[in-house]
Amino acid sequence: MNGLNESVVSEFMLLGLASSWETKVFLMLIFSLIYLGIILGNLFIFFLVIFYSHLHSPMYFLLANLSLIDVGLSSTTVPKMITDLLNEYKIISFQSCMTQICFIHIMGGVEMVLLIAMAFDRYTAICKPLRYLNIMNPKICVSFVIAGWVIGVIHAMSQFAFIINLPFCGPNKVDSFYCDFPRIIKLACTDGAKFEFIIAANSGFMSMGTFFLLILSYIFILVTVWKRSSGDLSKAFVTLSAHITVVVLFFTPCMFLYVWPFPTSSIDKYLFIVDFAITPVLNPAIYTLWNKDIKISIKRLSKWGHYVKFC
Repeated sequence: MNGLNESVVSEFMLLGLASSWETKVFLMLIFSLIYLGIILGNLFIFFLVIFYSHLHSPMYFLLANLSLIDVGLSSTTVPKMITDLLNEYKIISFQSCMTQICFIHIMGGVEMVLLIAMAFDRYTAICKPLRYLNIMNPKICVSFVIAGWVIGVIHAMSQFAFIINLPFCGPNKVDSFYCDFPRIIKLACTDGAKFEFIIAANSGFMSMGTFFLLILSYIFILVTVWKRSSGDLSKAFVTLSAHITVVVLFFTPCMFLYVWPFPTSSIDKYLFIVDFAITPVLNPAIYTLWNKDIKISIKRLSKWGHYVKFC
């Protein structure tokens, strides 16, 4: 932590998303509603999985954990982005900036592992249905979640260890609404080329590698179903469509920013709105609208609520 003490810069100024007052008010209202949807939607899925026994299966266990991670990932950036929209000077302390970076990459790493686990779950359910419960047993499911947190922490700290010791002596303006490695490295008073390579090798490789692994797994599942069902892929497409949608939305901004660093324009900050706001609010809707078991649970819950109302 010596780098923290030696840094001249004690705070960073975030440039944010908009300049005009009308646009700021509009975005504040929109993102406030989106964040409310993220909290309510994901916690609804989480508690629905806990309280309904027919949802006590590997797929829904992983989905409940994904919902919690979506809440956590959004909460690292969206609340401050909302409050900053009404502030002329969007200041974040050096310590808060580093903390935000760590949490973003820890939870981003966990989400990547959970998406891999969910793809493996679908592969097992579709390609090995008779062995599904033996393979996706509770121990394996818990191991996926623990592995996600371990990998997330290692992923974040392996980059943070280099960045925390960089000298920051000015400037301190970050052209974004949040802190992240690429833009912070640009502000360091040193040649950041080797650090850019470290970030690209770590975050870039992890993002692209996970994305292609997931896409290959979906292709393998579809090929397997096609061979077994004489070309009828409709059921497999319905089952996998939610996962594919989430994967494409989540990984597109990650690959854009980390695979070929570093940002020379402001487009990446708008792309990452998808990761921090759009994907987390869409996940509950996607899995609710396209999942029969979740729909059944919601109907039961609504009937119970109707019964309580008239008792």
